[in-house]
Amino acid sequence: MKKKVCMFVWNHFTNDARVLRECTALAEDGYKVKLVAIHDHKDKNLPYEEMINDFKVVRVKRYNDTHLKLSKILKNVKKYLKNNKLLAIFMLPVLICMLPIYMVFKILKKIGLLKAMNRFCIFARMVKEGLDDKYDIYHSNDLNTLPQGYICSKIFRNSKLIYDSHEVQTSRTGYVGKQYYYLEKYLVKKIDAMIMTTDTRAQYTAELYNINKPSVVHNYPFYVDIDELEKIDLYEIANIPREEPILLYQGGIQEGRGLEKIVEAIPHINKGIVVFIGDGKLKPTIKKMVKDYGVEERVRFVEKVPVNDLLKYTRNAYLGFQVLQNTCYNHYSTISNKLLEYVMCEVPVIASDFPEIKKIVENNELGICIDSSDTNEIAKAVNMLFDIKLNNMLKNNCKYSKYKYNWNEEKSDFLQIYNKL
Repeated sequence: MKKKVCMFVWNHFTNDARVLRECTALAEDGYKVKLVAIHDHKDKNLPYEEMINDFKVVRVKRYNDTHLKLSKILKNVKKYLKNNKLLAIFMLPVLICMLPIYMVFKILKKIGLLKAMNRFCIFARMVKEGLDDKYDIYHSNDLNTLPQGYICSKIFRNSKLIYDSHEVQTSRTGYVGKQYYYLEKYLVKKIDAMIMTTDTRAQYTAELYNINKPSVVHNYPFYVDIDELEKIDLYEIANIPREEPILLYQGGIQEGRGLEKIVEAIPHINKGIVVFIGDGKLKPTIKKMVKDYGVEERVRFVEKVPVNDLLKYTRNAYLGFQVLQNTCYNHYSTISNKLLEYVMCEVPVIASDFPEIKKIVENNELGICIDSSDTNEIAKAVNMLFDIKLNNMLKNNCKYSKYKYNWNEEKSDFLQIYNKL
């Protein structure tokens, strides 16, 4: 009889390549898998339930219907009255009646209680989904779904629990405070297996919590034969002259990714067009920097693309940037998805000289590792790669290295963790 797996992830599951690979591997190996994610109410085409690669995806509501309707009403009333001040005078009695509701809503939002309430509701909906059947194994992706997995597997069921930590939860961007340390410290003693993405992170976590070293399942992409991969013409899409090499960054436009350093380096780079593929909170800042530095003609921005199409864009690049900043241990200990996506498309890299990254890039001669905080080093490395002979050698090394750094090699290690439970 097939073992049943309930997996949790705190996102919309539209671009999570690692979780997609893991669920697919389990389904192919005969497990009956349900993935519980979060619905995006802004995406009208995103289903609440669907089957992907023979596993089931269930997305719980982010907000309840009352919250959405009230928020929409208040927003529309405010907008309408702003443009119709005379009408606002006649509607004054109604507005006075609505004022307490509006004030409560704003106060809850301002003090963060509204967000906390929403998160708790998502949490409860996830737990409910996790208890809709008798699952043999629960799998929590990252700390924000570990409590759900623990409650389902150890309090309401007598099941196995796997904790798959994609990041260093106690030292990462946006995670400030000791509460994450204490929560993780308590819950890692309750799990049956733990997975991390690099040896450096696994060793760090073992020493931090005095536990056995977690298993390592690297975040390697699926193997791709680029000769069989459709090519989406990035030159045409981004209006780039054919003679210009594409200097590519793909991923989140967020703090700590070194994107400001790339822009600062552009005036010192001899040729090429820098292309940013992706979205994020930092995008307006990067666009302003591009304008302030007067390099608009040498930069293109492309919206985030579906994960299944990304490499079709990547293969256009002459080189790829992975210049994470050493802002936290999470960055310092990473391998990074985009690094190996570049390698899979046989694109040489300019990469941060962090231990795990350096081990792959320098041992296999896939690009140049630099001090990613140094703008001059970034520019110098890019200009070095304009040497056609060097670039071709690195491309050739990428071609052979991708046989080693792909999910086909990692999948057996991942399934072995399940088979041991």
